Amino acid sequence: MRTAEHCFEVPLDHFSEDGPGGETITVFAREYVSTDHTAKQAAGLPWLLYLQGGPGGRGNRLPALGGWSKAAAKDFRILMLDQRGTGLSAPIDRNTLPLRGNEADQVRYLSHFRADSIVADAEAIRHALGSGPWTIYGQSYGGFCALSYLSFAPGGLREVLVTGGLAPLAGPADRVYRATFRRVAARNAEYFDRYPEDREAVTRIARHLRDTEEFLPDGERLTVERFQMVGSFLGGNTRVDALHHLLEDAFVGTPAGDRLSDAFLEQVRGLVSRSANPLYALMHESIYGQGEATDWAAWRVLQDFPEFRPDAPEPLLTGEMVYPWYFDQDPALRPLRTVAQLLAEKNDWTPLYNRERLARNSVPVAAAVYSHDIYVDRELSLETAAAVRGLQVWESADFHHDGIADDGEGIFARLLGMTRSVRD
Repeated sequence: MRTAEHCFEVPLDHFSEDGPGGETITVFAREYVSTDHTAKQAAGLPWLLYLQGGPGGRGNRLPALGGWSKAAAKDFRILMLDQRGTGLSAPIDRNTLPLRGNEADQVRYLSHFRADSIVADAEAIRHALGSGPWTIYGQSYGGFCALSYLSFAPGGLREVLVTGGLAPLAGPADRVYRATFRRVAARNAEYFDRYPEDREAVTRIARHLRDTEEFLPDGERLTVERFQMVGSFLGGNTRVDALHHLLEDAFVGTPAGDRLSDAFLEQVRGLVSRSANPLYALMHESIYGQGEATDWAAWRVLQDFPEFRPDAPEPLLTGEMVYPWYFDQDPALRPLRTVAQLLAEKNDWTPLYNRERLARNSVPVAAAVYSHDIYVDRELSLETAAAVRGLQVWESADFHHDGIADDGEGIFARLLGMTRSVRD
């Protein structure tokens, strides 16, 4: 493959009443082109913008074309965007955010880092590249952004592909978590049916952590609730086997009795720390906020699912939910505690979707909906699909949320073919 790096200056606030001329930020994107095309041929290929999941994750750094990117590079120049606040696009973390001023100033700044602003960035980039309407591919949260794109700038789109990312178009956020807690509970049951010995392993680790202080390599205590975060493995097909491998040698014998092994604690640290993507924890619930406060929705809904509580006799593993204690127990998030609370209380979030425009949509859209997705609920996804005119759904029970990691090439080709069949 050949790559090229692009930097674009865009307004911090695309929607300022004062119009252009205010503060700008730099947004970064990397272009990927297959060497099957000469440089001249590549220059004539249409663009495909990839919007990755998150929020808060930078664009994928591809060591080589493979999976969906290999399929896409046959016909497109791929533009991998670092969404604002991530990677090389005005990155946000505990060190950079205080540059914005006090906590209230930081919240105002963060209000410009949601899907509507990401879409406005994309449109500015498209014009800067001299592209006509382009193809976009949204995975997970990238699909949420794609729905915002269809809502606010459909003229910039040739076709839209979505995998595991049809967001509910209306709130409150509570309905999302009620649905996903049920999905995660079912996935726990499926996992423990597959590996019955791991039910006792999880219970044993939780019991041990209640009675014995264990510390991660960064010096922070591993609590039961942080350990439960390893349930993120449940969102994938083959990743459940990796979870089993993590648990199988959790304990080692020591002069002081059985303790958690250094190898186990090191692996868990990488799963429970948000140091690489703090924006995820800060902004996660805001992706559902439209005209009302989210108010720690996942934490509130958890109270109706006591089997997920850390003090449950046999606690279940959790999914992608964000809880207020993250900002007490994760050193990368601790300095952001007050900002997180203010974001949870913010009740004037602007709309992220235009339902009337989506109902009149004329852009070809194809979406993969995974029947047992623990992160983006099937029923809510189908509800959204029915509200977008012309959106074609391919539902599959063969994949989980990370389906493109299993068969990205096949999934991409299928969705692109669905949109092209409509166009042709």
